[in-house]
Amino acid sequence: MSIRGLKKKQPKTFKVKIITVDAEMEFSCEMKWKGKDLFDLVCRALGLRETWFFGLQYTLKGMCTWLKMDKKVLDQEIPKEDPISFHFLAKFYPEKVEEELLQEITQHLFFLQVKKQILDEEIYCSPEATVLLASYAVQAKYGDYDPNFHEPGFLAHDELLPKRVLRQYQLTAEMWEEKITAWYAEHRGIARDEAEMNYLKIAQDLEMYGVNYFPIAQNKNHTDLLLGVDAKGIHIYSINNRFSPNKSFEWSSIRNISYSEKELTIKPLDKKAEVFKFFSSQLKVNKLIFQLCIGNHDLFMRRRKVDSIEIQQMKAQAREEKARKKMENQRLAREKQLREEAERAKEELERRLFQLEDEARQANEALLRSQEAAELLAEKAQIAEEEAKLLAQNAAEAEQERQRLEITALKSKEEKRLMEQKMREAELIAVKLVKESDRRAKEAEHLKQDLHEAREAERKAKQKLSDITRLNYPHMAKYPQYSPTDTRDANFDKGSIKLDLKDIDLKRLSFEIERERLDYLEKSRKFEDRLKELKSEIRALKLEEKQAGLYS
Repeated sequence: MSIRGLKKKQPKTFKVKIITVDAEMEFSCEMKWKGKDLFDLVCRALGLRETWFFGLQYTLKGMCTWLKMDKKVLDQEIPKEDPISFHFLAKFYPEKVEEELLQEITQHLFFLQVKKQILDEEIYCSPEATVLLASYAVQAKYGDYDPNFHEPGFLAHDELLPKRVLRQYQLTAEMWEEKITAWYAEHRGIARDEAEMNYLKIAQDLEMYGVNYFPIAQNKNHTDLLLGVDAKGIHIYSINNRFSPNKSFEWSSIRNISYSEKELTIKPLDKKAEVFKFFSSQLKVNKLIFQLCIGNHDLFMRRRKVDSIEIQQMKAQAREEKARKKMENQRLAREKQLREEAERAKEELERRLFQLEDEARQANEALLRSQEAAELLAEKAQIAEEEAKLLAQNAAEAEQERQRLEITALKSKEEKRLMEQKMREAELIAVKLVKESDRRAKEAEHLKQDLHEAREAERKAKQKLSDITRLNYPHMAKYPQYSPTDTRDANFDKGSIKLDLKDIDLKRLSFEIERERLDYLEKSRKFEDRLKELKSEIRALKLEEKQAGLYS
């Protein structure tokens, strides 16, 4: 037998692309594989043990369908493409996420899927709740908030809120980020798995969480209702209201569910209750509804039974893992706290060191300034000593000058006294001269009056003589030989002589008066000159006295 014949024949394969919420994987599958074989391969690759929540979904002719586990992959109605694409998604939802989701990978996959459904508006969420959920999503992605690292704008590229909420409120991206960051800062110390679990615990209370909706009709002509299937049961909604069901059938109250072509029948456990029938648009829709009902009912019954050994082991491992992570988180928190304290202590020491260096620098500068000040003070002291010597010298000179000025002042006082005495004498002389001038003026007035009287008498005498001559001797000129004339002539000559004598006396008197007046004017001029000299001497003495006082 040849070596080539000994080799095992390689089976034929086809390529498959598995798309999770946050990743893509490619596998080579054998032609004979069933859906469960491919599903188990994907779960092993993901490390997933809680496989009953998930399934492989594909889209055919606009309708989402789940891959059947008990049939061959290639025998099912799947898209004819290479590679064949399947979405690995949660098919069934837990009633209580905190109790049922045991593995961290299971919790993370649910978190990513529910988050995407909220952002795509498949699950309605109020604006306030979306901000809180976004803060937990940020905590799960970025860890604890650090204002030094998470600067404004660090959420600019993250999709955290539904577009409906962004359109509803006219707020900028910075304002939304500020609101989310305010909640995000309060989640300090929460680990990633805790943040994701808190996100799911809030989301599971939303009305549309975990509900698969299908359009149905109560008769064959109208599609006026919605049928919802979730972990708790079957619900009937009006076409415009997906929040509050008109009628609900819990899994515990349902006896049987069956379908025939497009009709689906729900029989309640109470046999007296009315049987609910409805119609769907396609047989495939009824099959899909039936599959979801069977899967959710099985999980519903499974939750109410004693856990299997596998589940018990998984729960024990989950508890141990949570305890280990809790201790690890506490240890990390302590280490982080110690590191932060050490960093704060280091920063404090650095700050203190910087402060001490600054104080040392300031002390050195102060020492240099003090040395400079000491040198300056020494120089100033030397200058002050020289100034003191100079001042002492100036003081001695000032004392000498003061003594000189005192002597000068004494002399000035004596001279002032002499000048005052001279001034008093000059004033007395001036008074005497004024009196003498007044007396002489009066005498001159009397003399002028006497002169005036004498001249008046002379004029009167001449007038009288003339009158007598004209009356008594009118022809005396014609008769010069007449003897009486000689007598009268002799008498006239005598009077003329007397008058001439009197004129001579008046002239002499006038001359004497004029001479005395000239003497008085000369004396007055000399006296005024003397007074001027005295005044100039007094002004000079006063000026010297003032200068001496100012200098003192």
